[in-house]
Amino acid sequence: MELFKSLTTRTKLFSTPFEHYEINQPLTNEAINEISNADIANPKKENLKYDGTRALDGGDGAFRSGIKDGGKAKKLRCYVTKENTNKFPHLTNFIEELRSPEVHKKIGSLIGKDLSNSFVRLEVICDREGFWLKPHCDIAEKLMSSIVFINLHNESENLGTDFYDTKLTKVKTVPYKHNYGYFFTSGPNSWHGMEKKEIRKERRCIQINYVTFETDWKVK
Repeated sequence: MELFKSLTTRTKLFSTPFEHYEINQPLTNEAINEISNADIANPKKENLKYDGTRALDGGDGAFRSGIKDGGKAKKLRCYVTKENTNKFPHLTNFIEELRSPEVHKKIGSLIGKDLSNSFVRLEVICDREGFWLKPHCDIAEKLMSSIVFINLHNESENLGTDFYDTKLTKVKTVPYKHNYGYFFTSGPNSWHGMEKKEIRKERRCIQINYVTFETDWKVK
């Protein structure tokens, strides 16, 4: 269980600007290959413009509270579901790790949340030139928010997620390092986003959430 190994030996707590963890090497090479090779639609080719949200609907967290779909970008977003496990067998194994009592109890103990009645949601992401995310706090339905980066094209480490204080001053950037990421629990001061930066080829990652609404992946 590569994820559990990372949680116990390759995870570090940070307290500024809000409590969060950085995690190193949680993914197997096979899972990385699936993320790298996933066919992710380009919003620009669908006449959708990056607007500072992943949903491309301009809505902030309060606007989207209780809404579990992908907004205007719904058809372009690549969630791993029971319908496409044949395309993502190793990411499905990763989801099974996240569902396991050993892992969800470990993560729950770190972030101070009971995840025993939650569901796992995993999205494969490919951000392209022009992408940005305005500072936001996640909806309360997300009990845990996490991104794991896949940097196979020597993109700048500055392409990681930006964290802000309550005055929306950028305090740090989690580095866009290969097989590296972060996780935290949503809260009123967990401001994060990504300022406009140069993406030469692509910014690949997976977004992992434990959520209160139903997905295909109930924790065990």
